Amino acid sequence: MATAGGSERTATIDVVVVGAGMAGLYALHHFRELGFSTIVFEAGGGVGGTWYWNRYPGARCDVPSLEYSYGFSKELEQEWEWTEVFPPQEELERYFNHVADRFDLRRDIRLNTRVTAATFDEDASTWTVETEAGDVVTSRFLVMATGPLSAPMRPDMPGLDTFKGRVFQTSQWEDGTDVSGMRIGLIGTGSSGVQTTPELAAVAEQLFVFQRTPTYTWPSRNGPLDPEVQAAWKRDCVENRRMQREVFAGVTGSTGAIIVALPGEKAILESTEDDRLAMLEEHGFDASRKWSDTATNPEANELACDLFREMIRRTVHDPDVVEKLSPRGYPIGCKRPVVDTNYFETFNRDNVTLVDLRRGGIERITETGIQTEQGHFDLDVIVFATGFDALTGAVGRIDIRGRDGAALRDAWSSGPRTLLGLQCAGFPNLFTVTGPGSPSVLVNMVVASEQHVEWIGALLAWMREHGLTTVEPTLDAQDAWVEHVNQAAEGTMWTAPSCNSWYLGANIPGKPRVFMPYVAGLPEYIKEADAVAANDYEGFAFS
Repeated sequence: MATAGGSERTATIDVVVVGAGMAGLYALHHFRELGFSTIVFEAGGGVGGTWYWNRYPGARCDVPSLEYSYGFSKELEQEWEWTEVFPPQEELERYFNHVADRFDLRRDIRLNTRVTAATFDEDASTWTVETEAGDVVTSRFLVMATGPLSAPMRPDMPGLDTFKGRVFQTSQWEDGTDVSGMRIGLIGTGSSGVQTTPELAAVAEQLFVFQRTPTYTWPSRNGPLDPEVQAAWKRDCVENRRMQREVFAGVTGSTGAIIVALPGEKAILESTEDDRLAMLEEHGFDASRKWSDTATNPEANELACDLFREMIRRTVHDPDVVEKLSPRGYPIGCKRPVVDTNYFETFNRDNVTLVDLRRGGIERITETGIQTEQGHFDLDVIVFATGFDALTGAVGRIDIRGRDGAALRDAWSSGPRTLLGLQCAGFPNLFTVTGPGSPSVLVNMVVASEQHVEWIGALLAWMREHGLTTVEPTLDAQDAWVEHVNQAAEGTMWTAPSCNSWYLGANIPGKPRVFMPYVAGLPEYIKEADAVAANDYEGFAFS
Protein backbone atom coordinates (compact mmCIF):
# COMPACT_ATOMS: atom_id res chain seq x y z
CA MET A 1 0.00 0.00 0.00
CA ALA A 2 1.37 3.42 -0.95
CA THR A 3 1.94 5.91 1.79
CA ALA A 4 -0.14 9.10 1.88
CA GLY A 5 2.90 11.18 1.07
CA GLY A 6 4.00 9.02 -1.86
CA SER A 7 4.56 10.38 -5.33
CA GLU A 8 2.54 7.71 -7.11
CA ARG A 9 -0.18 8.96 -9.45
CA THR A 10 -2.24 6.04 -8.16
CA ALA A 11 -2.33 5.25 -4.46
CA THR A 12 -4.42 3.39 -1.92
CA ILE A 13 -4.85 4.85 1.56
CA ASP A 14 -7.25 4.92 4.48
CA VAL A 15 -8.74 8.43 4.20
CA VAL A 16 -8.98 11.06 1.49
CA VAL A 17 -9.86 14.52 2.77
CA VAL A 18 -11.04 17.14 0.28
CA GLY A 19 -10.12 20.67 1.35
CA ALA A 20 -7.21 22.12 3.34
CA GLY A 21 -9.12 24.74 5.29
CA MET A 22 -9.62 24.72 9.04
CA ALA A 23 -11.53 21.41 8.98
CA GLY A 24 -9.23 19.67 6.50
CA LEU A 25 -6.05 20.61 8.35
CA TYR A 26 -7.38 19.30 11.64
CA ALA A 27 -8.78 16.19 9.97
CA LEU A 28 -5.34 15.35 8.58
CA HIS A 29 -3.70 15.86 11.96
CA HIS A 30 -6.36 13.97 13.92
CA PHE A 31 -6.69 10.98 11.60
CA ARG A 32 -2.91 10.64 11.53
CA GLU A 33 -2.88 10.61 15.33
CA LEU A 34 -5.39 7.75 15.20
CA GLY A 35 -3.14 5.78 12.87
CA PHE A 36 -5.01 6.26 9.58
CA SER A 37 -3.01 7.05 6.45
CA THR A 38 -4.49 10.27 5.11
CA ILE A 39 -4.05 12.59 2.16
CA VAL A 40 -5.63 15.99 1.53
CA PHE A 41 -6.50 17.40 -1.89
CA GLU A 42 -6.81 21.18 -2.08
CA ALA A 43 -7.88 23.15 -5.15
CA GLY A 44 -6.11 26.30 -4.01
CA GLY A 45 -2.46 27.18 -4.03
CA GLY A 46 -2.24 27.37 -0.23
CA VAL A 47 -3.88 26.20 2.97
CA GLY A 48 -6.52 28.05 4.95
CA GLY A 49 -9.67 27.48 2.89
CA THR A 50 -11.87 30.55 3.26
CA TRP A 51 -8.89 32.56 4.42
CA TYR A 52 -6.82 31.59 1.40
CA TRP A 53 -9.48 32.51 -1.16
CA ASN A 54 -11.13 35.59 0.37
CA ARG A 55 -8.49 38.32 -0.01
CA TYR A 56 -10.76 41.21 -0.83
CA PRO A 57 -10.13 44.59 0.84
CA GLY A 58 -11.57 44.50 4.35
CA ALA A 59 -11.85 40.70 4.57
CA ARG A 60 -12.10 39.89 8.26
CA CYS A 61 -13.56 37.17 10.49
CA ASP A 62 -16.72 38.01 12.40
CA VAL A 63 -15.77 35.79 15.36
CA PRO A 64 -13.20 37.04 17.91
CA SER A 65 -9.70 35.80 17.12
CA LEU A 66 -9.15 34.10 20.47
CA GLU A 67 -12.31 32.05 19.97
CA TYR A 68 -11.79 31.48 16.23
CA SER A 69 -8.78 29.27 16.73
CA TYR A 70 -8.02 25.61 17.36
CA GLY A 71 -8.47 24.20 20.82
CA PHE A 72 -6.94 20.76 20.21
CA SER A 73 -3.40 21.81 21.17
CA LYS A 74 -2.68 23.75 24.33
CA GLU A 75 0.88 24.33 23.12
CA LEU A 76 -0.36 25.90 19.87
CA GLU A 77 -2.71 28.09 21.84
CA GLN A 78 0.03 29.33 24.15
CA GLU A 79 2.55 30.16 21.42
CA TRP A 80 0.34 32.01 18.93
CA GLU A 81 -0.22 35.74 19.50
CA TRP A 82 -3.26 37.42 17.95
CA THR A 83 -3.09 41.15 17.23
CA GLU A 84 -6.71 42.23 16.71
CA VAL A 85 -10.07 41.49 18.32
CA PHE A 86 -11.50 40.37 14.96
CA PRO A 87 -8.68 38.91 12.84
CA PRO A 88 -8.10 40.08 9.25
CA GLN A 89 -7.63 37.66 6.37
CA GLU A 90 -3.85 37.98 6.24
CA GLU A 91 -3.46 37.13 9.94
CA LEU A 92 -5.76 34.11 9.65
CA GLU A 93 -3.85 32.86 6.62
CA ARG A 94 -0.59 33.16 8.57
CA TYR A 95 -2.17 31.22 11.43
CA PHE A 96 -3.28 28.29 9.27
CA ASN A 97 0.11 28.19 7.55
CA HIS A 98 1.74 28.10 10.98
CA VAL A 99 -0.49 25.15 11.92
CA ALA A 100 0.41 23.32 8.70
CA ASP A 101 4.13 23.79 9.42
CA ARG A 102 4.01 23.16 13.16
CA PHE A 103 2.30 19.78 12.77
CA ASP A 104 4.17 18.79 9.59
CA LEU A 105 0.98 18.58 7.55
CA ARG A 106 2.28 19.73 4.17
CA ARG A 107 3.82 16.38 3.21
CA ASP A 108 0.31 14.92 2.93
CA ILE A 109 -1.38 17.90 1.25
CA ARG A 110 -1.55 18.22 -2.52
CA LEU A 111 -2.20 21.85 -3.43
CA ASN A 112 -3.54 23.07 -6.78
CA THR A 113 -5.34 19.75 -7.09
CA ARG A 114 -9.07 19.90 -7.67
CA VAL A 115 -11.14 16.77 -7.06
CA THR A 116 -13.53 16.17 -9.95
CA ALA A 117 -15.11 12.80 -9.17
CA ALA A 118 -15.46 10.15 -6.49
CA THR A 119 -17.04 6.75 -7.07
CA PHE A 120 -17.88 4.06 -4.53
CA ASP A 121 -16.85 0.52 -5.48
CA GLU A 122 -19.42 -1.76 -3.84
CA ASP A 123 -17.37 -4.94 -4.34
CA ALA A 124 -14.21 -3.51 -2.77
CA SER A 125 -16.01 -1.13 -0.34
CA THR A 126 -13.65 1.67 -1.35
CA TRP A 127 -13.83 5.12 -2.93
CA THR A 128 -11.99 5.95 -6.14
CA VAL A 129 -11.13 9.66 -6.13
CA GLU A 130 -10.12 11.43 -9.34
CA THR A 131 -8.56 14.88 -9.76
CA GLU A 132 -8.01 17.34 -12.61
CA ALA A 133 -4.29 16.63 -12.27
CA GLY A 134 -4.83 12.98 -13.19
CA ASP A 135 -4.51 11.50 -9.70
CA VAL A 136 -6.53 8.34 -9.07
CA VAL A 137 -6.54 7.47 -5.39
CA THR A 138 -8.40 4.63 -3.74
CA SER A 139 -9.44 5.09 -0.12
CA ARG A 140 -11.64 3.39 2.42
CA PHE A 141 -13.11 6.67 3.62
CA LEU A 142 -13.83 10.00 1.93
CA VAL A 143 -14.20 13.13 4.06
CA MET A 144 -15.54 16.28 2.42
CA ALA A 145 -14.00 19.23 4.28
CA THR A 146 -14.91 21.55 1.43
CA GLY A 147 -16.52 24.20 3.63
CA PRO A 148 -20.10 25.48 3.61
CA LEU A 149 -19.16 28.80 1.97
CA SER A 150 -16.62 27.88 -0.71
CA ALA A 151 -18.55 27.65 -4.00
CA PRO A 152 -18.69 31.24 -5.34
CA MET A 153 -21.85 32.34 -7.09
CA ARG A 154 -21.59 34.93 -9.89
CA PRO A 155 -24.85 36.02 -11.51
CA ASP A 156 -25.20 35.31 -15.20
CA MET A 157 -25.58 38.91 -16.33
CA PRO A 158 -26.11 39.63 -20.02
CA GLY A 159 -23.27 41.52 -21.62
CA LEU A 160 -20.64 40.75 -18.98
CA ASP A 161 -18.24 39.41 -21.59
CA THR A 162 -18.41 42.75 -23.44
CA PHE A 163 -17.22 44.88 -20.51
CA LYS A 164 -13.85 46.45 -21.35
CA GLY A 165 -12.92 47.22 -17.76
CA ARG A 166 -11.73 44.85 -15.03
CA VAL A 167 -13.97 42.31 -13.26
CA PHE A 168 -13.30 40.87 -9.80
CA GLN A 169 -15.08 38.62 -7.33
CA THR A 170 -14.54 39.13 -3.62
CA SER A 171 -14.08 35.41 -3.01
CA GLN A 172 -11.42 35.15 -5.73
CA TRP A 173 -9.56 38.42 -5.19
CA GLU A 174 -5.90 38.49 -6.22
CA ASP A 175 -3.12 39.93 -4.09
CA GLY A 176 -1.69 43.16 -5.41
CA THR A 177 -4.91 44.25 -7.11
CA ASP A 178 -4.97 48.06 -7.21
CA VAL A 179 -8.23 49.85 -7.98
CA SER A 180 -7.16 53.25 -6.69
CA GLY A 181 -8.60 56.24 -8.50
CA MET A 182 -11.08 54.12 -10.47
CA ARG A 183 -14.84 54.19 -10.88
CA ILE A 184 -15.95 51.01 -9.13
CA GLY A 185 -19.28 49.23 -9.25
CA LEU A 186 -19.85 46.87 -6.30
CA ILE A 187 -22.69 44.40 -6.72
CA GLY A 188 -23.90 42.79 -3.49
CA THR A 189 -24.38 43.91 0.10
CA GLY A 190 -23.99 40.72 2.10
CA SER A 191 -21.10 40.22 4.50
CA SER A 192 -18.28 40.57 1.96
CA GLY A 193 -19.96 43.55 0.30
CA VAL A 194 -20.45 45.26 3.65
CA GLN A 195 -16.83 44.64 4.64
CA THR A 196 -15.29 45.85 1.40
CA THR A 197 -17.49 48.94 0.87
CA PRO A 198 -15.55 51.25 3.24
CA GLU A 199 -12.21 49.98 1.92
CA LEU A 200 -13.11 50.54 -1.73
CA ALA A 201 -14.63 53.93 -0.94
CA ALA A 202 -11.33 55.04 0.60
CA VAL A 203 -9.43 54.54 -2.68
CA ALA A 204 -12.04 54.91 -5.44
CA GLU A 205 -12.63 57.98 -7.55
CA GLN A 206 -16.29 57.00 -7.29
CA LEU A 207 -17.90 53.93 -5.73
CA PHE A 208 -21.35 52.81 -6.85
CA VAL A 209 -22.89 50.23 -4.50
CA PHE A 210 -25.62 48.25 -6.27
CA GLN A 211 -27.98 47.03 -3.56
CA ARG A 212 -30.84 44.60 -4.08
CA THR A 213 -31.73 44.07 -0.40
CA PRO A 214 -30.75 46.39 2.48
CA THR A 215 -28.69 44.69 5.16
CA TYR A 216 -28.94 44.36 8.92
CA THR A 217 -25.37 44.95 10.03
CA TRP A 218 -23.92 45.86 13.41
CA PRO A 219 -20.67 47.65 14.31
CA SER A 220 -17.86 45.25 15.20
CA ARG A 221 -15.96 47.78 17.34
CA ASN A 222 -12.79 46.07 16.23
CA GLY A 223 -9.39 47.19 17.47
CA PRO A 224 -6.06 45.96 18.82
CA LEU A 225 -6.38 42.95 21.10
CA ASP A 226 -5.71 43.84 24.74
CA PRO A 227 -2.66 41.81 25.89
CA GLU A 228 -4.29 41.26 29.28
CA VAL A 229 -7.40 39.80 27.63
CA GLN A 230 -5.20 37.46 25.56
CA ALA A 231 -3.19 36.42 28.63
CA ALA A 232 -6.38 35.70 30.58
CA TRP A 233 -7.77 33.59 27.73
CA LYS A 234 -4.57 31.54 27.56
CA ARG A 235 -4.47 31.10 31.30
CA ASP A 236 -8.01 29.70 31.28
CA CYS A 237 -7.84 28.04 27.86
CA VAL A 238 -8.90 24.57 28.99
CA GLU A 239 -12.03 25.92 30.67
CA ASN A 240 -12.71 28.28 27.78
CA ARG A 241 -12.60 25.44 25.27
CA ARG A 242 -14.95 23.37 27.41
CA MET A 243 -17.35 26.30 27.64
CA GLN A 244 -17.33 26.82 23.88
CA ARG A 245 -19.08 23.49 23.41
CA GLU A 246 -21.64 24.38 26.06
CA VAL A 247 -22.91 27.66 24.60
CA PHE A 248 -25.34 28.04 21.73
CA ALA A 249 -23.04 29.45 19.04
CA GLY A 250 -19.70 28.15 20.29
CA VAL A 251 -18.61 31.65 21.36
CA THR A 252 -18.28 32.25 25.09
CA GLY A 253 -18.04 36.03 24.97
CA SER A 254 -15.34 35.89 27.61
CA THR A 255 -13.05 38.07 25.46
CA GLY A 256 -15.54 40.93 25.67
CA ALA A 257 -16.11 40.99 21.90
CA ILE A 258 -19.74 40.64 20.89
CA ILE A 259 -20.80 39.20 17.55
CA VAL A 260 -24.34 38.18 18.44
CA ALA A 261 -25.86 40.13 21.29
CA LEU A 262 -27.49 37.80 23.78
CA PRO A 263 -31.21 38.50 24.26
CA GLY A 264 -32.06 40.43 27.40
CA GLU A 265 -34.66 39.43 29.94
CA LYS A 266 -37.19 42.10 28.97
CA ALA A 267 -39.71 41.65 26.17
CA ILE A 268 -39.89 44.51 23.71
CA LEU A 269 -43.67 44.07 23.53
CA GLU A 270 -43.78 44.93 27.23
CA SER A 271 -41.62 48.03 26.82
CA THR A 272 -42.63 51.66 26.49
CA GLU A 273 -41.36 54.03 23.86
CA ASP A 274 -39.18 55.62 26.54
CA ASP A 275 -37.74 52.17 27.37
CA ARG A 276 -36.84 51.59 23.74
CA LEU A 277 -35.28 55.02 23.29
CA ALA A 278 -33.24 54.53 26.47
CA MET A 279 -31.99 51.21 25.10
CA LEU A 280 -31.13 52.95 21.85
CA GLU A 281 -29.15 55.67 23.62
CA GLU A 282 -27.18 53.09 25.59
CA HIS A 283 -26.53 50.43 22.96
CA GLY A 284 -26.90 52.07 19.54
CA PHE A 285 -27.46 49.55 16.77
CA ASP A 286 -27.23 46.70 19.29
CA ALA A 287 -30.45 47.94 20.90
CA SER A 288 -32.33 46.10 18.16
CA ARG A 289 -31.20 42.69 19.47
CA LYS A 290 -31.37 43.14 23.22
CA TRP A 291 -34.89 41.81 23.77
CA SER A 292 -36.25 38.42 24.83
CA ASP A 293 -39.11 38.07 22.34
CA THR A 294 -37.77 39.22 18.96
CA ALA A 295 -36.50 35.81 17.81
CA THR A 296 -39.94 34.20 17.70
CA ASN A 297 -42.54 36.98 17.70
CA PRO A 298 -42.95 38.88 14.39
CA GLU A 299 -44.59 41.89 16.05
CA ALA A 300 -41.75 42.16 18.55
CA ASN A 301 -39.23 41.75 15.77
CA GLU A 302 -40.73 44.64 13.81
CA LEU A 303 -40.37 46.94 16.84
CA ALA A 304 -36.70 45.95 16.96
CA CYS A 305 -36.43 46.72 13.24
CA ASP A 306 -37.78 50.20 13.99
CA LEU A 307 -34.90 50.73 16.42
CA PHE A 308 -32.42 49.60 13.78
CA ARG A 309 -33.87 51.96 11.19
CA GLU A 310 -33.77 54.81 13.70
CA MET A 311 -30.04 54.25 14.16
CA ILE A 312 -29.57 54.49 10.38
CA ARG A 313 -31.41 57.83 10.46
CA ARG A 314 -29.04 59.00 13.19
CA THR A 315 -25.97 57.86 11.23
CA VAL A 316 -26.61 58.69 7.57
CA HIS A 317 -27.12 62.31 6.55
CA ASP A 318 -29.18 62.08 3.35
CA PRO A 319 -32.83 61.12 4.08
CA ASP A 320 -33.21 59.45 0.67
CA VAL A 321 -30.12 57.30 1.27
CA VAL A 322 -31.47 56.48 4.74
CA GLU A 323 -34.62 55.12 3.17
CA LYS A 324 -32.65 53.08 0.63
CA LEU A 325 -30.48 51.56 3.38
CA SER A 326 -33.38 50.74 5.73
CA PRO A 327 -34.35 47.06 5.67
CA ARG A 328 -38.08 46.45 5.36
CA GLY A 329 -40.20 43.40 4.71
CA TYR A 330 -37.99 40.81 6.37
CA PRO A 331 -37.11 40.28 10.03
CA ILE A 332 -33.91 40.66 11.98
CA GLY A 333 -32.48 37.18 12.42
CA CYS A 334 -33.63 35.54 9.20
CA LYS A 335 -30.26 36.12 7.56
CA ARG A 336 -26.74 35.75 8.89
CA PRO A 337 -25.80 38.64 11.20
CA VAL A 338 -23.25 40.93 9.55
CA VAL A 339 -20.70 42.98 11.47
CA ASP A 340 -18.95 45.96 9.95
CA THR A 341 -16.53 48.82 10.37
CA ASN A 342 -18.13 52.17 9.46
CA TYR A 343 -20.43 50.72 6.81
CA PHE A 344 -23.31 53.18 7.18
CA GLU A 345 -20.93 56.09 7.75
CA THR A 346 -19.38 55.38 4.35
CA PHE A 347 -22.55 56.53 2.61
CA ASN A 348 -21.92 60.06 3.89
CA ARG A 349 -18.89 60.30 1.58
CA ASP A 350 -19.19 62.43 -1.55
CA ASN A 351 -17.61 59.72 -3.70
CA VAL A 352 -20.11 56.97 -2.73
CA THR A 353 -23.44 56.44 -4.51
CA LEU A 354 -26.01 53.87 -3.40
CA VAL A 355 -27.97 52.42 -6.30
CA ASP A 356 -31.19 50.90 -4.95
CA LEU A 357 -32.08 48.17 -7.45
CA ARG A 358 -35.61 48.01 -6.06
CA ARG A 359 -36.14 51.27 -7.91
CA GLY A 360 -34.98 49.77 -11.20
CA GLY A 361 -32.83 46.71 -11.64
CA ILE A 362 -29.77 45.87 -13.72
CA GLU A 363 -30.65 45.29 -17.37
CA ARG A 364 -27.23 44.38 -18.74
CA ILE A 365 -23.51 44.97 -18.55
CA THR A 366 -22.18 47.21 -21.31
CA GLU A 367 -18.71 47.86 -22.68
CA THR A 368 -18.36 50.84 -20.35
CA GLY A 369 -20.42 50.00 -17.28
CA ILE A 370 -23.79 48.86 -15.99
CA GLN A 371 -27.13 49.72 -17.57
CA THR A 372 -30.03 49.78 -15.12
CA GLU A 373 -33.65 50.79 -15.46
CA GLN A 374 -32.56 53.95 -13.64
CA GLY A 375 -29.85 54.83 -16.14
CA HIS A 376 -26.29 53.96 -17.10
CA PHE A 377 -23.33 53.97 -14.71
CA ASP A 378 -19.87 54.43 -16.26
CA LEU A 379 -17.33 52.14 -14.59
CA ASP A 380 -13.71 51.05 -14.80
CA VAL A 381 -14.14 48.09 -12.44
CA ILE A 382 -16.99 45.74 -11.51
CA VAL A 383 -16.72 43.81 -8.24
CA PHE A 384 -19.10 40.92 -7.54
CA ALA A 385 -19.83 40.35 -3.86
CA THR A 386 -22.62 37.94 -4.64
CA GLY A 387 -21.99 35.17 -2.16
CA PHE A 388 -21.91 31.39 -2.40
CA ASP A 389 -23.89 28.30 -3.20
CA ALA A 390 -23.96 27.55 0.51
CA LEU A 391 -23.57 24.23 2.33
CA THR A 392 -24.14 21.99 -0.71
CA GLY A 393 -22.45 23.89 -3.55
CA ALA A 394 -18.87 22.70 -3.19
CA VAL A 395 -19.87 19.07 -2.71
CA GLY A 396 -22.37 19.30 -5.57
CA ARG A 397 -19.70 20.45 -8.01
CA ILE A 398 -17.92 17.10 -7.60
CA ASP A 399 -19.38 14.07 -9.36
CA ILE A 400 -19.92 11.88 -6.30
CA ARG A 401 -21.52 8.50 -6.94
CA GLY A 402 -22.53 5.99 -4.29
CA ARG A 403 -24.36 2.67 -4.42
CA ASP A 404 -25.66 1.64 -7.85
CA GLY A 405 -23.92 4.65 -9.37
CA ALA A 406 -26.38 7.08 -7.78
CA ALA A 407 -25.20 10.70 -7.91
CA LEU A 408 -25.20 12.68 -4.67
CA ARG A 409 -26.45 15.76 -6.51
CA ASP A 410 -29.49 13.73 -7.60
CA ALA A 411 -30.05 12.40 -4.09
CA TRP A 412 -30.10 16.02 -2.90
CA SER A 413 -32.09 17.40 -5.84
CA SER A 414 -35.07 18.20 -3.60
CA GLY A 415 -32.84 19.37 -0.76
CA PRO A 416 -29.98 17.78 1.19
CA ARG A 417 -30.78 14.82 3.43
CA THR A 418 -28.28 13.63 6.04
CA LEU A 419 -28.00 12.06 9.43
CA LEU A 420 -26.40 14.54 11.85
CA GLY A 421 -25.10 16.50 8.85
CA LEU A 422 -22.40 13.82 8.61
CA GLN A 423 -23.55 11.13 6.20
CA CYS A 424 -26.13 10.42 3.51
CA ALA A 425 -27.86 7.08 3.00
CA GLY A 426 -26.61 5.27 -0.10
CA PHE A 427 -23.11 6.76 0.16
CA PRO A 428 -21.13 4.49 2.50
CA ASN A 429 -17.96 5.79 4.16
CA LEU A 430 -18.61 9.33 2.82
CA PHE A 431 -18.60 12.09 5.43
CA THR A 432 -19.34 15.80 5.27
CA VAL A 433 -17.81 18.17 7.82
CA THR A 434 -20.16 20.97 8.95
CA GLY A 435 -22.60 19.89 6.27
CA PRO A 436 -26.36 20.46 5.93
CA GLY A 437 -28.24 19.16 8.93
CA SER A 438 -25.56 20.28 11.39
CA PRO A 439 -25.16 23.66 13.18
CA SER A 440 -22.55 24.59 10.58
CA VAL A 441 -22.65 28.28 9.62
CA LEU A 442 -24.85 29.21 12.59
CA VAL A 443 -22.01 28.63 15.05
CA ASN A 444 -18.26 29.11 15.48
CA MET A 445 -16.93 27.13 12.54
CA VAL A 446 -13.63 26.16 14.19
CA VAL A 447 -15.39 24.61 17.18
CA ALA A 448 -17.95 22.88 14.93
CA SER A 449 -15.20 21.54 12.66
CA GLU A 450 -13.16 20.14 15.55
CA GLN A 451 -16.23 18.45 17.01
CA HIS A 452 -17.14 16.88 13.67
CA VAL A 453 -13.62 15.66 12.93
CA GLU A 454 -13.32 14.13 16.40
CA TRP A 455 -16.71 12.42 16.08
CA ILE A 456 -15.77 10.98 12.68
CA GLY A 457 -12.37 9.90 13.99
CA ALA A 458 -13.94 8.10 16.94
CA LEU A 459 -16.30 6.28 14.57
CA LEU A 460 -13.47 5.17 12.29
CA ALA A 461 -11.48 3.89 15.27
CA TRP A 462 -14.58 2.07 16.58
CA MET A 463 -15.09 0.41 13.19
CA ARG A 464 -11.45 -0.68 13.13
CA GLU A 465 -11.77 -2.12 16.60
CA HIS A 466 -14.89 -4.08 15.61
CA GLY A 467 -13.62 -5.25 12.22
CA LEU A 468 -16.24 -3.29 10.26
CA THR A 469 -15.81 -2.14 6.67
CA THR A 470 -18.62 0.29 5.78
CA VAL A 471 -20.97 2.70 7.50
CA GLU A 472 -23.96 4.71 6.28
CA PRO A 473 -27.23 5.97 7.79
CA THR A 474 -30.41 3.96 7.66
CA LEU A 475 -33.18 5.68 5.72
CA ASP A 476 -35.42 5.72 8.81
CA ALA A 477 -32.78 7.41 10.94
CA GLN A 478 -31.95 9.89 8.20
CA ASP A 479 -35.62 10.76 7.68
CA ALA A 480 -36.09 11.23 11.42
CA TRP A 481 -33.11 13.58 11.62
CA VAL A 482 -34.28 15.66 8.66
CA GLU A 483 -37.68 15.99 10.33
CA HIS A 484 -36.01 16.99 13.59
CA VAL A 485 -33.96 19.67 11.80
CA ASN A 486 -37.11 21.04 10.17
CA GLN A 487 -39.04 21.09 13.44
CA ALA A 488 -36.21 22.94 15.19
CA ALA A 489 -36.40 25.70 12.58
CA GLU A 490 -40.19 26.09 12.66
CA GLY A 491 -41.46 29.29 14.26
CA THR A 492 -38.08 31.04 14.13
CA MET A 493 -37.16 34.12 12.11
CA TRP A 494 -34.90 31.89 9.99
CA THR A 495 -37.94 30.37 8.33
CA ALA A 496 -40.24 33.41 8.32
CA PRO A 497 -42.32 33.55 5.08
CA SER A 498 -40.70 36.87 4.14
CA CYS A 499 -37.16 35.56 4.59
CA ASN A 500 -35.12 34.80 1.47
CA SER A 501 -31.70 33.77 2.70
CA TRP A 502 -28.84 31.59 1.53
CA TYR A 503 -29.62 29.38 4.52
CA LEU A 504 -32.61 28.35 2.37
CA GLY A 505 -30.71 28.36 -0.92
CA ALA A 506 -32.81 31.34 -2.05
CA ASN A 507 -29.79 33.05 -3.67
CA ILE A 508 -29.31 30.24 -6.20
CA PRO A 509 -31.79 30.06 -9.12
CA GLY A 510 -33.50 26.69 -9.19
CA LYS A 511 -32.13 25.50 -5.86
CA PRO A 512 -34.84 23.93 -3.67
CA ARG A 513 -35.88 26.11 -0.74
CA VAL A 514 -34.95 23.93 2.23
CA PHE A 515 -33.61 25.29 5.50
CA MET A 516 -30.25 23.56 5.77
CA PRO A 517 -28.55 24.25 9.15
CA TYR A 518 -29.56 22.79 12.52
CA VAL A 519 -30.80 25.72 14.59
CA ALA A 520 -31.07 24.18 18.06
CA GLY A 521 -27.51 25.18 18.86
CA LEU A 522 -24.15 23.51 19.36
CA PRO A 523 -24.74 21.99 22.83
CA GLU A 524 -27.98 20.32 21.76
CA TYR A 525 -26.33 18.99 18.60
CA ILE A 526 -23.38 17.60 20.54
CA LYS A 527 -25.78 15.92 22.98
CA GLU A 528 -27.62 14.27 20.07
CA ALA A 529 -24.40 13.17 18.35
CA ASP A 530 -22.85 11.85 21.55
CA ALA A 531 -26.00 9.87 22.35
CA VAL A 532 -25.82 8.19 18.94
CA ALA A 533 -22.17 7.25 19.50
CA ALA A 534 -22.79 6.02 23.04
CA ASN A 535 -25.47 3.65 21.75
CA ASP A 536 -23.09 1.91 19.33
CA TYR A 537 -23.86 4.48 16.61
CA GLU A 538 -27.59 3.92 16.56
CA GLY A 539 -29.13 4.88 13.22
CA PHE A 540 -26.08 3.85 11.22
CA ALA A 541 -25.81 0.55 9.35
CA PHE A 542 -22.50 -1.32 9.19
CA SER A 543 -21.02 -4.14 7.18
